[in-house]
Amino acid sequence: KSACDLEMAPVFELQKSLEKSLGRPIKMVAGGTPTFCIQAARAAEPAERGLIECSPGTFIFWDEGYANQLPDLPFEPAAVLITRVISIVDEHTICTDLGHKSVASEMPFPRVAFLNAPGATAIGHSEEHLTIQVSNSAVYKPGDCIYCLPRHICPTVALYEKVYVVEDNAVTGNWKTVARDRYINI
Repeated sequence: KSACDLEMAPVFELQKSLEKSLGRPIKMVAGGTPTFCIQAARAAEPAERGLIECSPGTFIFWDEGYANQLPDLPFEPAAVLITRVISIVDEHTICTDLGHKSVASEMPFPRVAFLNAPGATAIGHSEEHLTIQVSNSAVYKPGDCIYCLPRHICPTVALYEKVYVVEDNAVTGNWKTVARDRYINI
């Protein structure tokens, strides 16, 4: 909060200056994922700070990266990727279908946390495949599902046209991924 206050002070001064020049209040959009809770608290006291509209970003799906970096935020992961084992490479290596086309690849390893593969470690990633080191590959067979929490959900979710809503282990609907419908308008 202290760092956020320090960084936002000149922004609030600019907001006040613009409001004075325009002769009307203007709304500031602030509060991305890391500072959402701070900005939401500020939005409750607009007389002191000016009008704020929060833009929380990742909170709707959350991800493993922010969960580790910001453990004090009150969010839980809500997006899980399913990958299938496609081959057993050797006694400690399996290959899955979770390639760059399925999970954001801009982050260094680990790009996902494995929920039902204890001790698994990603060791290779290509367009179509994620190679994983496991303690004993004999416990896996082709077709087995492994559930993964993405480390960075934003570009990952944009890889899919829709996401499926699961409640009590049953698919109850789906949401269109609006981030897929983008174009350059000049």
